[in-house]
Amino acid sequence: MAAKLKRTFFCTSCGYETPKWLGKCPSCGEWNTITEHVVAKESSSSSPRLISAPKAQPQLVQEITEQTTRRIDTGIGELNRVLGGGLVPGSLILLGGEPGIGKSTLSLQIALTANGLKTLYVSGEESAEQIKMRAMRLGIGNEECTVYTETLLESIVSQIEELRPDMVIIDSIQTMSTDTVESSAGSVPQIRECATTLLRVAKSMGTAIFIIGHITKDGTIAGPKILEHIVDVVLQFEGDGNHTYRILRGAKNRFGATYEIGLFEMRESGLREVDNPSEILITHYDEPLSGCAIGAAVDGIRPYLIEVQALVSGAAYGTPQRSATGFDQRRLNMLLAVLEKRVGMKMFQKDVFLNFAGGFKISDTGMDLAVVAAIISSYYDRPLNEQACCAGEIGLSGEVRPAPRTEQRISEAARLGFKRIVVSSYVQKSIKCPKDIEVVFISSIEELPKALF
Repeated sequence: MAAKLKRTFFCTSCGYETPKWLGKCPSCGEWNTITEHVVAKESSSSSPRLISAPKAQPQLVQEITEQTTRRIDTGIGELNRVLGGGLVPGSLILLGGEPGIGKSTLSLQIALTANGLKTLYVSGEESAEQIKMRAMRLGIGNEECTVYTETLLESIVSQIEELRPDMVIIDSIQTMSTDTVESSAGSVPQIRECATTLLRVAKSMGTAIFIIGHITKDGTIAGPKILEHIVDVVLQFEGDGNHTYRILRGAKNRFGATYEIGLFEMRESGLREVDNPSEILITHYDEPLSGCAIGAAVDGIRPYLIEVQALVSGAAYGTPQRSATGFDQRRLNMLLAVLEKRVGMKMFQKDVFLNFAGGFKISDTGMDLAVVAAIISSYYDRPLNEQACCAGEIGLSGEVRPAPRTEQRISEAARLGFKRIVVSSYVQKSIKCPKDIEVVFISSIEELPKALF
């Protein structure tokens, strides 16, 4: 007997479900994103066969025995860092990112680098020959890696039960479909049902499963957003397609913290791990240049030093231009207003252009001091001390506030050979200063030029 069909409406932007059509989605506020789908109820004949798990019984908190979670080494140090020390068996991990950012390359490297682990790479987008060509380009080999090209979820679950791999990679969830849902692959009901089934497989068999999810550049197509509540870990692969560096960031992690980041460099031979971000973000010039300053930044708990470049010139057309690459332009306008009010610099007559090395996007407020230092250096056309860097936040009254994790920033600057770092005086009594670096404490922005020149 065929399963009863029902019609429902989903938002293609956020996955909101409603029994009737609406012009505007109540959840995300987007217009004309509600589409109709025909959904079939699950029947025992068409549902994928899963290994039965023992029934859970209610337990008191005091009676629950604590077990130490065993972590699996993936072979990629930056990935282990973001996951919180390694891969947890039975976890469902979502890897999302914009098209062309390198998700398939990273997922294949995970499958090929995990030596000693039996992996199953399921692809619904490429043929086995294409995957073989990419594996040869990467130059990595894993004898325990099996490639399976299939889009039907029931067949994939059957292969997982037969092979019993330690790790499964699904590339991608938008191409998978199940017979229990009467809609096209990539629709909201299909993505939700496939993810829920894979979650049951991961928990019942103890197999770690990676799911690759696609999103468009404007984020309108439903993808990772409706999966975030289902999966255990959400990883975001970020970067600018015009630059070679990629950032792997944890947005959700049920087995660890989400403040770690992993840094990769995209090359012809695949993704290369970047152990020391400061080395690639600092440019060494033959002679000192004005408008360049070094700032000690922190992303999560990882400190690194990055070069800030500023250009200040006269406004030729009357209205000054403000342009910031990798930095919030509204915050740049605020810092320029503070310079004009507290230091007396006539910024209303100047064009200001700001750029960060490597195409990085910086949201750390502790970089305010370095941004202002680069602007002051370009304004007076005087180069700063090459062995000096900055770390501090600037308030509207011109005071220099302490940046988060100031002590880690100072230690990173000392490790890279810098001789001086300018920080807020509010942390003078609470931090330990290394012996091989001079720490200059300032309380207001007026003291910055004297500390740098």
